[in-house]
Amino acid sequence: MAWSILTILVIVVLFVIYIWKVSDNIKPPFVAGQPLPQRSTLDSTTYTFHNNWIRKNEFGLYEMYTSGAPFERGMINGVLSKELIVGQEEIFVQQIKKMIPDPGYLKFLRYIVGFMNRNLPDHIPEEYKEEIYGISLSASDSFGWVGNKYARLMNYHAAHDIGHALQNMMLVGCTSFGAWDSKTSNGSMIVGRNFDFWMGDAFAENKIVSFVQPAQGHRFAFITWGGFIGVVSGINDKGLTVTINAAKSDIPFGAATPVSIVARDVLQYAANIQEAISIAHRHKMFVSESFLVASAADHSAVIIEKTPDTLAVYRPGKDNIECTNHYQSGLFKEQRANKDQMENSASVYRYQRLQELMQQKYPLTVNKAAAILRDYKGKNGRDIGIGNEKAINQFIAHHSVIFMPDSLQMWVSTSPWQLGTYVCYDLRKVFNINNLSSATTVASNYLNIMPDSFLYTETYRQFLSFRNAKMQWIDHSHNVDVSQWIPNNQNYYEAYSLTGDYWMERSDYQKASEAYQKALSLEIATNWERAAIEKKRDNAIQKLQKH
Repeated sequence: MAWSILTILVIVVLFVIYIWKVSDNIKPPFVAGQPLPQRSTLDSTTYTFHNNWIRKNEFGLYEMYTSGAPFERGMINGVLSKELIVGQEEIFVQQIKKMIPDPGYLKFLRYIVGFMNRNLPDHIPEEYKEEIYGISLSASDSFGWVGNKYARLMNYHAAHDIGHALQNMMLVGCTSFGAWDSKTSNGSMIVGRNFDFWMGDAFAENKIVSFVQPAQGHRFAFITWGGFIGVVSGINDKGLTVTINAAKSDIPFGAATPVSIVARDVLQYAANIQEAISIAHRHKMFVSESFLVASAADHSAVIIEKTPDTLAVYRPGKDNIECTNHYQSGLFKEQRANKDQMENSASVYRYQRLQELMQQKYPLTVNKAAAILRDYKGKNGRDIGIGNEKAINQFIAHHSVIFMPDSLQMWVSTSPWQLGTYVCYDLRKVFNINNLSSATTVASNYLNIMPDSFLYTETYRQFLSFRNAKMQWIDHSHNVDVSQWIPNNQNYYEAYSLTGDYWMERSDYQKASEAYQKALSLEIATNWERAAIEKKRDNAIQKLQKH
């Protein structure tokens, strides 16, 4: 018996040592030594290096243009956006610390993630490794405990995948759609999407609209943040667009290609749908994902549905397409994980609301597309509470974007969420800018979409009061004003669920059970949340009976 216990202990110790050894084994690629570029300053928010540039526009978006070979453009990206890279990592790490406040567990998690991603570089094309390495030279020196600069930036590209796989936390419950021919006002293609990825409000503050002219492949534009070269929403100069939507996944236990890198590869190298499918086929992925790909060359759109093992293509057979967070192809529709997602998540409800809104607004224009992306109501226009995951606009979007592939135009949302101005960019204009000056206007502002009038309503003011109190609760503030929840968002189940939690902490089980019961009578986003609230209600009732 003693020998058995000793053997087990030895195995455990050896395993821990192995994890520790391999968790930080991501080494930079070998590249020929080049001096770090030195940027020039045009004004307080505009920097240039040769014909590369970054500037902050009047609407709060950073606009950046980079060009050249992989390592070179990575270094240029890093030097131009250094403050954004450092700031974004600080925000990301602080948010992780909020989610996992225990320093010991956080350090343990670092080794686990490092172990899971130990072979990550093997699944990322050499070009992108060199680009990430070039950017990493400008990363912060403050987070050595997470890993070396290159390893950190490499691992952050897999954070999207790990985040939505761990209990499918729905940090990425996105919505996208497309229409063309009879479904648009002039027959041109229109693609819209909300990227509902939330890692704290600060994470979405400094969005970058990045324009890239690589040494190989197509020129392209995408919406991103400091230090991130993966694509979640983008368009290239062939009029091909890519947006990604999370699907139900199992927890990954080994490295593969991050979803955003697959989308980047498609955007940089595909000129049409068939080329996009071929590129997606080549990559093995961590998790399950939908790629809505629209192509001016094909004048059509499809959804590439990909799991870690298989790929299917959903072709709508009509001149419109919709995508939320479940699969639609014949191959995957009856899959166990997909059926679970359809039955228990908010995806099907949101899909049906999207179809309803599109039907109401045909033929689409970019302004009508923006109205769809901003819609916060439930099916048939019901008030289901502002912020409900079943709505198209969940008030958590990192960004929202509208593409017109035929004319190479895109409209990018500005804060708050997708309610501010949508700024228009014409790729042909942007890629023809030479030697940016202080007087150069990058955007085509005369085509901008105006802010949503909802911003000026009492309902919006009430929602902000509700949300501020909610965020105080999440941050464990001692000054939470519980009276701001229910009165300011009366039809939102979470207002009552939060109130129930508040009274449970204060051992007022009567008020807690009543609040939970009211929450259960409203439109709850997922069956998983319903079950959790039912459990809390039953617990409150049991405690009330004991007292």
